[in-house]
Amino acid sequence: MKPLHVIFAVIGGAIAGAAVGLLVAPDKGTDTRRKIAKILKEKGITLKKDQLEELVDEIEDQIEQHI
Repeated sequence: MKPLHVIFAVIGGAIAGAAVGLLVAPDKGTDTRRKIAKILKEKGITLKKDQLEELVDEIEDQIEQHI
C-alpha cells in the first residue's frame, strides 16, 4: 500500500469514528446536527440544512448496516 493511501485511510477512519461518536451520543438530534455543522464549518465545509440532513441520514444508514 502506498503511504498516501494509508494516510487517507487513517483520516477517513478518524472522520467516520467521530461521526459515529456524535450520532450515538446521548444528545438530542438537533444538538448533534448543530455540532456536526459546527465541525464542518471549522473545516471550511458549509452545507445547507437539507444537505446536512442528507449527510446525517446517510451516516445513520451506514451505521445501521454495520451493527
